[in-house]
Amino acid sequence: MALLSGLSVPRRGLLLAAGTLAAAPPARQARAAGAIGKLVEGEPKPLPDFTFLDAEGKEHRAADFPGQGLLVNLWATWCAPCVEEMPALDRTQAALAAEGITVLALSSDRGGRAAVESFYRDKGIRRLGLWLDPRGAAQRALGARGLPTTVVVDRGGRERARLEGAATWDSPEMLAAVRRLVGPAAPAREQDKA
Repeated sequence: MALLSGLSVPRRGLLLAAGTLAAAPPARQARAAGAIGKLVEGEPKPLPDFTFLDAEGKEHRAADFPGQGLLVNLWATWCAPCVEEMPALDRTQAALAAEGITVLALSSDRGGRAAVESFYRDKGIRRLGLWLDPRGAAQRALGARGLPTTVVVDRGGRERARLEGAATWDSPEMLAAVRRLVGPAAPAREQDKA
C-alpha cells in the first residue's frame, strides 16, 4: 500500500491514476498539471527582424504591418495545444480586425501551404491568413521555447507581452488585454477620410 496525503491507496490504483494522465492528450496533461499559458507583460522592446512567408511564398516581415497591433502566434498542425487554441485565434481575428489588429499565425509545418490549407479547411478556420515559418526563423528570432508561443506587438512594433502555451484568446479578458497592450489606433487624418 502507498500512503498519499494521509489516505491509503493501493499501489495498483496509484499506478493506474498516473498512467491515465500520462496517456492523456498533451493539452489535457498541461491543464491537469496547471500549465495553462499566462500572459506575461514586460517592458516594451523592439521586435527582432525576421522573415516569414505568405501562401504564395512571398517573404514578409512584421514591419510590413505598420501602425497595426499584432498577435504573432507560433504554431504547428502537429502540436495539440496549438490545434486546441486555433479556433479561438480565428475568432480573435474576427473580433479585432476592424481595430487594426492582426493575428499572424506562423505555421512551422514543413508541409507548408498544403498542410495548413488542409488544416484550416478541416477545422473551419476562415479568418486567419495563411502564414508560414517552415525554417523556424521567427521562433529563433523571438527566442520561443516551445509551441504554441504568442507575442503581443504594439502599434509601434514593440513586444509588450508573451504567452507560452495555449490560451482562450477570444475571452473578454484576453481581448481587453490585447487591446490595452497594442494601444489605440491612430485617428484617421482628414485627407484619409475624403
